[in-house]
Amino acid sequence: MIEYVRGTFAEVTPTHAVVDLAGLGYMVHISLNTYSDIQHQKEGKLLVHYQVSVDIRSGESKNQLYGFSTDQERKYFRQLIAISGISSSIANMILSSFKPEEFHSIVANGDSKSLTTVKGVGPKVAQKVVSELRDKMVKEELNVEISVDSGNTIRQEALSALSALGFDRAASVKTLNKLLKSDQPPSTVEELVKHALKQL
Repeated sequence: MIEYVRGTFAEVTPTHAVVDLAGLGYMVHISLNTYSDIQHQKEGKLLVHYQVSVDIRSGESKNQLYGFSTDQERKYFRQLIAISGISSSIANMILSSFKPEEFHSIVANGDSKSLTTVKGVGPKVAQKVVSELRDKMVKEELNVEISVDSGNTIRQEALSALSALGFDRAASVKTLNKLLKSDQPPSTVEELVKHALKQL
């Protein structure tokens, strides 16, 4: 319904921002990551997730806006609240505790223990987050890497070799990318695989 709001930041706190748009003040819930991105800005744009929740007992509806400085963070928020047992407030708490890239790494590596450090997230919920989002994140990472560098057959062959050896695909992709972006990247598949094996 609402894709984004752009206007003057009338108020910015670690938990919410008030965006003045044509004389109307929109209260938008934000994470600490978004807060750090906009805290010194007088005006700007926030990507929005519009949510309507209904209290079963009273029948009262609640309309809330959640704002994000990056599309990646909004995507993770939407993936989190799609999981049974994860409320908007818990999703926001998770995204306040970890930067998007950290959250991605935690899930891709199956590190549910790190998620339990977030208030309101127990072992069962943390494991559920990892099990439901891990495959999605690995696929997205692979698709992005392949589309960005589809011509790099050395990387693709090395990834296939590591996968055949039983190594985690997400960890392999990260290691291979790091090696290929180094000052002296391996020039053959054999060299790339050997270097990767030392780091995996």
